[in-house]
Amino acid sequence: MENIRFGIIGCGVIAEAHALSIAEIKGAELIGLFDRNRDRAEAFAARYGIQAYPSYASMLADETIDAVCICTPSGLHADQAVQALREGKHVVLEKPMALTAADAKKVCRESEISHHLITVISQNRFRDDVQRIKRLIDEGSFGQLVMCDLYMKYWREPSYYANSTWRGTWRMDGGGALMNQGIHGVDLMRYLVGDATLLRGRAKTLVHNIEVEDTAAALVEFDCGALGVIEASTSAYPGFSRRIEIHGSKGYATLVDSTLEKLCIDGEMLVDKTVLTDTGTASDPTMLGHEGHALQLRNFVAAIRGEEALLITAHDGYEAVRLVEEIYRSSENGK
Repeated sequence: MENIRFGIIGCGVIAEAHALSIAEIKGAELIGLFDRNRDRAEAFAARYGIQAYPSYASMLADETIDAVCICTPSGLHADQAVQALREGKHVVLEKPMALTAADAKKVCRESEISHHLITVISQNRFRDDVQRIKRLIDEGSFGQLVMCDLYMKYWREPSYYANSTWRGTWRMDGGGALMNQGIHGVDLMRYLVGDATLLRGRAKTLVHNIEVEDTAAALVEFDCGALGVIEASTSAYPGFSRRIEIHGSKGYATLVDSTLEKLCIDGEMLVDKTVLTDTGTASDPTMLGHEGHALQLRNFVAAIRGEEALLITAHDGYEAVRLVEEIYRSSENGK
């Protein structure tokens, strides 16, 4: 089978992770990109030896392109994904897949109608320690799960919002600490423990001069019966690594970012270490490697070829947006 050929829309910081990942994957090839900023697009294209298209429509019209990576501001994701699917392209969609559950569902439906794949970036699922915990949970090694807690206490400098025309707005960002920064953690929590129902949520803007929340907390109940809390902030100086704590009747585990810090089963301490955390993306979103993206895109390419099942689907992206939206609605309604 020929290479799976990619185009990228949007060439900001995250587009570099996509371009570098594609370059490393056997059977994948980056053909071109489009960005509204022509100078930036041409500089990006020159760096990778690819074509800079004059418009998104012209890139989608190129029949040599099989798949599109959407790396634009969040408020554009859903419409651009639908456009690509209708033009017969597979889609890699940066998080969140949409700003509302209704729009996310439209993208899911379009994927089904077009018979083309869509994966929503949640690269942390592919980490070795995450996969280890997932296997242990599925095998029942922790016994009856009783609690799963997610803590995302990040810091964003005021300039992060002030220097952007879309960050921190409802129209283009769709939310703050949860919808933008926290959606990865929400997806990872759901992947490990299962679907969750919101019991109560509260979102507030305490520090930053933005429309959306910079601090949120929620109480959830998982389908397996476990309870949990979700805490998210972009105002917790100087920024702390994401933590997921899982407790069951036979053991517990703690993940710091995607690294296993503690693992105890049946009284035996299998992992007991202090994960050295430099604040990294907890305080600076540009401090992002591309290794996780490469693993996810490799799975995506294999799924297009029919060689593997797609690990992260459109439905996964929808469920993360749905839960975040429910937290916002609960906070707004006071119940």
